[in-house]
Amino acid sequence: MTDILSSYVAGAWHTPAASDIAEAAAPARPVRDAGTGELLHEVSSSGVDFAAVADHAKTTGVTELQKLTFHQRGVILKKLGGYLMERTKGYHEISFTTGTTKRDAFVDIEGGIGTLFTYSGVARRQMPNSTVHLDGGVERLSKNGTFVGRHILTSRQGLAIQINAFNFPVWGMLEKFAPMFVAGVPVVVKPATDTAHLTRAVVADMVESGLLPDGAIQLISGDVTPLFDHLAEQDAIAFTGSAATARRLSGLDCVTERGTRFFAEADSLNFSLLGPDAGPGSQEFDLFVDGVVAEMTVKAGQKCTAIRRTIVPQAHAEAVGEAIIAKLTAQGVGDPREKSTRLGPVVSDKQRSDVLDAIDEILAGGAHLLAGGREESDRLAAEHGGAYVAATVLQADDAWVDAVHDIEAFGPVTSIITYTDTEEAVRLAARGRGSLVGSVVTHDSEFATEFVRKIAPWHGRILVLDRDDAEESTGHGSPLPNLIHGGPGRAGGGEEMGGLRGVEHFMQRTAIQASPDMLTAIGGEWVNGSERHLGDHPFTKSLSDLRVGDALESDWREVTLDDIEHFANFTGDTFYAHMNEEAAAANPFFPGRVAHGYLIVSFAAGLFVQPDPGPVLANYGLEGLTFITPVSPGDSLKVTLTAKRITPRETDEYGEVRWDAQVVNQRHEPVAKYDVLTLVAKS
Repeated sequence: MTDILSSYVAGAWHTPAASDIAEAAAPARPVRDAGTGELLHEVSSSGVDFAAVADHAKTTGVTELQKLTFHQRGVILKKLGGYLMERTKGYHEISFTTGTTKRDAFVDIEGGIGTLFTYSGVARRQMPNSTVHLDGGVERLSKNGTFVGRHILTSRQGLAIQINAFNFPVWGMLEKFAPMFVAGVPVVVKPATDTAHLTRAVVADMVESGLLPDGAIQLISGDVTPLFDHLAEQDAIAFTGSAATARRLSGLDCVTERGTRFFAEADSLNFSLLGPDAGPGSQEFDLFVDGVVAEMTVKAGQKCTAIRRTIVPQAHAEAVGEAIIAKLTAQGVGDPREKSTRLGPVVSDKQRSDVLDAIDEILAGGAHLLAGGREESDRLAAEHGGAYVAATVLQADDAWVDAVHDIEAFGPVTSIITYTDTEEAVRLAARGRGSLVGSVVTHDSEFATEFVRKIAPWHGRILVLDRDDAEESTGHGSPLPNLIHGGPGRAGGGEEMGGLRGVEHFMQRTAIQASPDMLTAIGGEWVNGSERHLGDHPFTKSLSDLRVGDALESDWREVTLDDIEHFANFTGDTFYAHMNEEAAAANPFFPGRVAHGYLIVSFAAGLFVQPDPGPVLANYGLEGLTFITPVSPGDSLKVTLTAKRITPRETDEYGEVRWDAQVVNQRHEPVAKYDVLTLVAKS
């Protein structure tokens, strides 16, 4: 009997029995080696108890995962990334069976694992060591400040199911898993059937690592439809795939009637445009051709970010076509295991058929063939015995024929489209009706500025490439975990990754209205107007003893004219407002000569500092500095310093303390306010 790919559900591995498959509504799906056609295994979710999957995620998964703070989740992701990185050789061996070269698989495998490290950093550097994340500042809602509000983000009490495309079985899973995990949401992974065995290998190691809380991840190999009956208001579906499937999923009862969140990253006829300044012989022309060829050959063009529409000035169309074809001719085609191969097969015979049908449809819709096509693809398939599609270059007979803007051939295919002026270039770029990414290759900043500003509403990401950034650019088709991956319109409207935005995407934002004391307690950060605790100097307290709201009120210090002149001469800051009474008085902001803002900050530090060695290890900055009321010679200053936020570090013997600093004059008018950032020993 052919092996059946197993699932990981409710804390155990499940392989369908023969009786399960015999009773299933749909037969098991065979999966073959993309390069040889050899049968690898079959895929079926028969016998999976989907009610148990949902229950395990929403009870065990939610409970165990949400015991951890954001920092603790971040530490786990870092360890998990290291654990998986040690096992990449095995993943690459499996990846060959999907038609992917080692070079191309690096983006999927190492790139996917890299998102774990990125989100580990997001959790530990941009979020508190807590289970509540503050979103934005405090809003004053009343005259006297006793009624205030702010937004908080908390973990939703449901599961997130990710439904992934076949082309990135590792990256597609991990780029969703990482922000979901940091957000405190248990994950159910549904990989595409043709590459599910690679996803399964990685998930198996994630489970084997012992690093993840129980219920944090489950895997469904095969049909996941029965799970939708168990989804409700606190759950989410994150989908990557075709627009047709996205439309079907968005109409599920759980989405339309029970409020399950639905996010999609769907079809995208992305473009790359050659600027009018970038003619043959220019560096930008060569960069453009290299970029188009790379996007056609990496993963055999099976990328949601690939360049489907190659938009060029009419005068350069022939030169562009010739250059692209010449470069494609030099690309090695064949077994993905061979180092010389740059273009391997597509993932399956079905995918090959779909791509060739799309090529024929584009040709019939108003384009002509420059290279590749069905006949050349058949020759390659006969020669190599796998699901090969020749690199195919088409040219639109007219820039506005619908076929080149509506039909996506999801393989090594691009269509050359010509434009005559900037306005037409903008309209053609937008004709994709919403894309994940667009790129413009130009060294003309005026053209780039006008073009980018006009097409931005139609795109989730735009690369502006020229000789200045080319060496370090990651290229047109490489989404980065720091930036959003998604796009409007037909691209689905999703916004995955994006650093902290990716985590917030899977959390619940709630507006809290309360007194300052209540808001301090709920958010874990001191709010102006709430209680301060005066007593021992807070700089003498270790992190284990310090509490939010611990504060110091300093003595007064008079600011003299000698102080101002000494500071000016000592620092070299002799701006007229500090040194010239007549000129300063003529300034509408000053009553006459005034103290330097940084003199005020320096005096404030002298008023609140505790000079002896102690738990405060370093001052590493200040934020939000605002000077409010000018300080004249003869004014006196006092500072109030309050522990605002305390953030222990999971992996260090110290943590971060953010202090609220407020400086007032003798009339108790606010002079300056800012946050002081320090590192403080835990004990």
